[in-house]
Amino acid sequence: MAERVCEIQVPESPPEPHAPNPLWRGGAPLVLASKSPARRALLDAARLPHEAFGVDVDERGLEADAVGSGAGPAEVASVLARAKALAGSRMRPGRLVIGADQTLALGVEAFHKPADRAGAKAQIRRLAGHTHALHAAIAVARDGNILFGCMETAFLSMRELDDAAIEAYLTAAGEAVSTSVGGYQLEGLGIHLFERIEGDHSVILGLPLLPLLAFLRRQGDLL
Repeated sequence: MAERVCEIQVPESPPEPHAPNPLWRGGAPLVLASKSPARRALLDAARLPHEAFGVDVDERGLEADAVGSGAGPAEVASVLARAKALAGSRMRPGRLVIGADQTLALGVEAFHKPADRAGAKAQIRRLAGHTHALHAAIAVARDGNILFGCMETAFLSMRELDDAAIEAYLTAAGEAVSTSVGGYQLEGLGIHLFERIEGDHSVILGLPLLPLLAFLRRQGDLL
């Protein structure tokens, strides 16, 4: 069953209302501290005004520290999302900045983006025939303070795959196999690798959208 763990801090006063579209009541556009096209597409589809840019955080260092303190993959995603939101908020004073991150785990075994085709093949072979978890975390910060954090989990069951099927997929997907953890993009050819999916689509794409919308409504930024 998909999981949701959320927390919220209500600001002392809401931002001045402004209506750039029928539902939006916020002021300046949101800031997405990510270069991910999938995350941008989710915000575009929801018609949330935003700008996006990448932030420089030591992801592997933060992950190592978190794991060393006993954090699992879900907690690691939250740590990284918060770090990105805070880094972005220092670059855009006064703005609501969204940080997001996603981790993939098969049991307690964590995965990272494969370096090349061979790495993607090894990951797909390891995941084939099993159900793995995608932990997607989101955080919203303003001026160095976290206002909201949430983590959701989706569960994906990859079908049994022989080497011929894996090779055919890798050839068809091309360089994209090294751009996502697990070696697949579910919104593209990666869908052919699966037999069952449990969880919200936005969680699978790495930006839990429903809890973000709920937070923005509580803020007074959305109807």
